[in-house]
Amino acid sequence: MSVPQYRKVAALALVTGLGLSLAACSTKGDDSGKDAAGKTTITVDCQPVGAQKELLQNWNADVAAFEKDNPDITIKSVSVGEQCNNPPDFTARLAGGTMTDVFYGYMTDLQQVLDSGQAMDITQYLNKDTIPTWDSVDPALKEVFTDAGKVYAVPVKNYSMGLVYNKTLFQKAGLDVNNPPKTWPEVRDAAKKIATAAPGVAGYADYSAGNTGGWHFTAEMYSLGGGVLSEDGKKADFNNPMGKQVLQNLKDMRYGDNSMGTRQLLQWGDLLTNAAAGKVGMFIGAPDTTQAIVSQFQGKYEDWAMGPLPGQDGAAKGTLGGGEGYFFKKGLTEDQVKAGLKWIAYEKLTPGKGQFDYVRAKPQNYPVGLPQPLLFANGSAAQKQELDLRKANANVDTSNYALFENNPIPIRGEPKNAQAIYAVLDGAMSGVLTKPDANIDELLKTADTKVNQLLAAGS
Repeated sequence: MSVPQYRKVAALALVTGLGLSLAACSTKGDDSGKDAAGKTTITVDCQPVGAQKELLQNWNADVAAFEKDNPDITIKSVSVGEQCNNPPDFTARLAGGTMTDVFYGYMTDLQQVLDSGQAMDITQYLNKDTIPTWDSVDPALKEVFTDAGKVYAVPVKNYSMGLVYNKTLFQKAGLDVNNPPKTWPEVRDAAKKIATAAPGVAGYADYSAGNTGGWHFTAEMYSLGGGVLSEDGKKADFNNPMGKQVLQNLKDMRYGDNSMGTRQLLQWGDLLTNAAAGKVGMFIGAPDTTQAIVSQFQGKYEDWAMGPLPGQDGAAKGTLGGGEGYFFKKGLTEDQVKAGLKWIAYEKLTPGKGQFDYVRAKPQNYPVGLPQPLLFANGSAAQKQELDLRKANANVDTSNYALFENNPIPIRGEPKNAQAIYAVLDGAMSGVLTKPDANIDELLKTADTKVNQLLAAGS
């Protein structure tokens, strides 16, 4: 079954399953947006799952504190899974109109959300009254959720990718933990040494399903100086020597060296579960992947460090940056929109509160000191406050991220129609990681044709 077919089938199944369960939590149908007590009521997703015990406790405590400060507002929390936005699930909710009132989405989701007709234009409500730090939020992040001058979501997270590596496995393989690979040939060499020193371990691991393979293919293309679309965004631009190099690197490690393990078709949680179990030597990711490894998959912070994304013959020429935000479902009342913005401001955009409550997080199994999220503009008051709080309450060895932080790579945003393109590119990634006789030229040609068809159709 092809990836596009899988996404379609998954969407139909989820509309009738998960979608209906979310519908029960929505305030749709109550035109006033008020509950029986006359309070403005909104549903919000991305509540931490039960396995994230401390994060869930923090979220619930924040809801209680927010409602105490705002007695005229009721927050109804919904959990949609450990990832918050699994692309097929998200597509299903959009198709069925079963999102929560305030719903989480990736920066790559704007076009899909606009095409669905499900999101409100919230431009007129964005100001210091609803979000006190709004003027400090990086303008580039606001722009990601803007179309034709209208803002449809509030950014709440920003990241860029580097090379995440297991220091314990590096030491076992005789590698220098303070000098991680800087090029893809060095990654290959290190992966082979790790796999040899620790049988059953993937020296290097990568994604190839659920749109995550295409996501990483794009990041790896950026590292070589390429991309996946032409500059005008109208044509595919990866069926070229750089695209071939990305897939050849992976095929060489997978079948030439047997250094990527036998289990493939990995998605987000699969790879991080393996990493937490000490079964992955290296992978590319953002700083908060170590947070997930520990808080969701029971790994150890002290095992992990980060360096810049590798390049082919030297430093990477670019790295992928992205992030997340919250959209507002069309049809909400003015009071509901303002209530949702106040909640986001409290939980996601106020230094010392919510995700930035570093004093609370310091003694918990939650990292303080990671170089992320980078939400506030350089030189802004909110940035200074957040950085000061982060430094004062660090509970991880920040030196493990120093190479990544001190050697910045130019950040490039995700392509237009990213999730649809990633779904196609999953096929090329899975091909070289599951078939020893995979023809790279044919994989790229097939993906090129499909992406151009998507673009031509305005998908």
